[in-house]
Amino acid sequence: MNRLLEGKVALVTGGGRGVGRGIALALAEAGAKVVVNDLGATLDGQASGEQPAHEVAAAIAALGGEALVDGGSVADWNAAHRMVEAAVERFGRIDIVVNNAGILRDVMFHRMSEAEWDAVIAVHLKGTFNVSRAAAPHFKAQGGGAFVHMTSTSGLIGNLGQANYAAAKLGIVALSKSIAMDMAKFGVRSNAVAPFAWTRMIDSIPAETPEQKKRVDGLKKLVPEKVAPFVVALCADAAKDVTGQVFGVRNNEIYLFSQPRPVRTAHRGEGWTPESVLETALPTLRADFHALDRSADVFTWDPV
Repeated sequence: MNRLLEGKVALVTGGGRGVGRGIALALAEAGAKVVVNDLGATLDGQASGEQPAHEVAAAIAALGGEALVDGGSVADWNAAHRMVEAAVERFGRIDIVVNNAGILRDVMFHRMSEAEWDAVIAVHLKGTFNVSRAAAPHFKAQGGGAFVHMTSTSGLIGNLGQANYAAAKLGIVALSKSIAMDMAKFGVRSNAVAPFAWTRMIDSIPAETPEQKKRVDGLKKLVPEKVAPFVVALCADAAKDVTGQVFGVRNNEIYLFSQPRPVRTAHRGEGWTPESVLETALPTLRADFHALDRSADVFTWDPV
């Protein structure tokens, strides 16, 4: 195998299962030393006593690679810094951060509690900030580094019952873009990836009606490990000019997502009144209004 990441050190959060596990193993196969971070928590973030990160580290060792296990919470500022420092202390440097850790607290918005909102934002958005911020000084000092942050079509497009998750995932896109802009002069790149995969993160989707069952059957075709090759490529030196982008990986399909830009304009030399907005501006803009699409409404075909 072409060891694209020989000599690199990577940290993968949520690396014990699903997409994170596949990425951690692929990074190791490509030559990177890997810190596998995972709390071993349940889907809603509660302690479970499981140790999936140890299993991934053992699998990496069996491949002839080197791995270090970390059980800290990305939502904790100090724990995030400790996992980065652990990588530097053990392996001498850090080159790659994959922000993959996540939980779900799905509930319709009008029933969502403050705790359900805070928990998801803390892990996904604050956690991505915490770990990235901890690694940033190291990337700056060495003149390079790669951030890959997991976003979701729940934020890019929309889904029912996921206001907390969608807000966090779209926030991660903005954070990634800001990191890319702020750290470009140091040779640091930052990209977001929306992974399509059947994991325990989406195993809780109901499959009671024929429509729901059909959707779930389609999702089960999405292989988590299919995301990993693209992430490895983004982290390779040959992709050092790729930054500030939003990608998607769906089995053998790779997407580049658009980013918000004006699509239609209305202007009035004498300025606007509420009445003229209603009479002219909104009818002019309405032709390009977006429907309330869900992710499944946009990705309607079976994965390739």
